[in-house]
Order: sequence, then structure tokens, then C-alpha cells
Amino acid sequence: MIFESHAHYNDSKFDTDRDEVIQSLRDKGVGTVINVGDTLRSSEDCIKLAEKYDFFYAAVGVHPESIREMAGEIPEGGEADLRGHLEKTGYIETLRQQASADKVVSIGEIGLDYYWEKDEAYRELQKAAFAGQLDLAAELSLPVIIHSRDACKDTLDIIAASPFADGRLKGVMHCYSYSPEVAEDLVKKYGFYIGVGGVVTFKNSKNLKETVEKISMENILVETDCPYMAPEPHRGKRNYSGYLPYVVDKIAEIKGISSEEVERITEENGRRLFGIK
Repeated sequence: MIFESHAHYNDSKFDTDRDEVIQSLRDKGVGTVINVGDTLRSSEDCIKLAEKYDFFYAAVGVHPESIREMAGEIPEGGEADLRGHLEKTGYIETLRQQASADKVVSIGEIGLDYYWEKDEAYRELQKAAFAGQLDLAAELSLPVIIHSRDACKDTLDIIAASPFADGRLKGVMHCYSYSPEVAEDLVKKYGFYIGVGGVVTFKNSKNLKETVEKISMENILVETDCPYMAPEPHRGKRNYSGYLPYVVDKIAEIKGISSEEVERITEENGRRLFGIK
């Protein structure tokens, strides 16, 4: 069955029919869902959904776009002052407590997003939060789900200075958007998994298609990022895991293998990364 490695069913876009949609997924061939937090509050909601549905698991973390709201107004000063200000929020201790729940299998989603954040001080806070959550994941022996947008160099620099470098961490680069060469390097150096979603079905997704072509199937996960990023022919609509066969079929086409083989391998990959039997 299909292993959905990144979803947000706690999102408000599912408020009117959440249970109905989730209960339909098994009939769509979806066997496992990793539901991913992006704030402390949404991480708690992910835990509740994992407790309610036997095929759901939770990831807890603070998304880079959420750092500004969590941190509030920041004092003027150097990087050390910014890091100290962030630590005073207590977010790491909250995540540590959340991660102790039975069905939490990852820290995520975490990372850097410079597309929306232009303020250099808050970019420094994003970097501090990213590094802090990587350290927490290593402490708890949990894999990480990384979001990185328009921040390739800083993301790679933080990974290189993190527990990834000494082999204590494993993770997935979710909604991958950089070059095939960067993906190959992440796979070779750190054993990364690459998250492939609806974008691979878009006509203008040359880089992602080339990435899928070049890296091993054993390093690919399928995802929706629902309710966002619906694949063709549903682009622009609310996404959900029932659309994953479009992603699976496109990967199969690129790799020259059957869709059934893509399902099997990506399910094995997901279970291996997240430690799900």
C-alpha cells in the first residue's frame, strides 16, 4: 500500500469533512500516513489524530514560517542574543514532551524558508531553531523532516555542522526543490531521503524529474503536503492522499518500472526511516 510521508490533516481546510476524508484513504490504497506538525499547537493536533486513527503517525516540530510568531519581538543584538531569546520561549522542552507520545515518529517539519522571510534577524532565528531541533532529534533518536525553500546554502551548512555529519541523524528533504546534484550529495554524504510530491507531475518540474531519475529508488519517499500542492490533473484543488497514485505513476514512468514496484519500495523506505514495523 502507499506510504504517505507528509500530510497536514489537522489543517483548517479539512475542518468540514476531516473524518470522512481520512476514513476514505484505505479504499484509495493508502496504508500509512505521517501527519506533520508546523507549530507547537498543530503538533499537539497531530498527536491526537495519530491516537484516533491506527494508520496515522505524528511528527512534531516548528516550521520556519512559524518562528516569527513564536518568537515575537526580538531584541537588537548579535546572533547569541537572538538564540537566547528563542530559547526563552521554551519550545524545545515542549517538543521534547510531545515527542514522548507513543506514535510520534519524527521531529518536523523544521528547516529554513527565505521565500517568505526577508528580515535577516528572523532568518537568524530560523537557523537557530533549525539547529536546535536537529539536536533534539539526535537526542531522542528520531528522524527529521526538513523544509527548505530559497535557502539551499544555509540549509546545507547547518546540516554539515549537525549530528547528520557524524551519522546520528537521518531524515527526509521534504517537497524537494533544489538541483539533482544537491540531492545526490545529500544521499551520498548523509543517506538522505528525498520527498517527491505533486510537483513531479507538473510540466515545468524539470529539476525534480531529473532528481528522481538520478537518485536511487531506495532514497525516495512519496508525499502530498496536503492540503497543498495537488498533482495534475487536480492542480489548484485541495490535495489529499487519495491523489498519491498520480505521483506514484509519474515516478514509475521516470524510472521505467511498474507503479506497484514504486509503491512497494517507497513503503519500505518510509517504514525504515520512521521505524514503523
